[in-house]
Amino acid sequence: MAETKYIEATGRRKTSIARVRITPASKLHISINEKDFDTYFPTPELRRSVTSAFDTAELTQKFSVTVKAEGGGISSQAGAVRHGIARALVEYDSELRRKLKVKGLLKRDPRAKERRKFGLKKARKAPQWSKR
Repeated sequence: MAETKYIEATGRRKTSIARVRITPASKLHISINEKDFDTYFPTPELRRSVTSAFDTAELTQKFSVTVKAEGGGISSQAGAVRHGIARALVEYDSELRRKLKVKGLLKRDPRAKERRKFGLKKARKAPQWSKR
């Protein structure tokens, strides 16, 4: 039984975590949580976001990508998958690091929901103030 070599990387965004495995293959195939890529990410913007790492790297080599994504929403998971794929590609070929770093694909997006403070309605929204 021949074992296929894969490269594993973790991507994060907000509260989402994506464990990404890339394996060299004959054509590009992406599956997320054992579902097809097109079914899991219904909008073209999300699909473009996920595959942007491959577009930036301009690889002739094709990969089979399997992802376990959990937490957060669909957009957050797309960001986490993109981050994970970019990290895995750098592990595959360290020459790609400069290209991916310039596009900002290797940076973990730090933006997250701010916590609600005591005495306020939301994180920053205060109750209406009246003079009398």
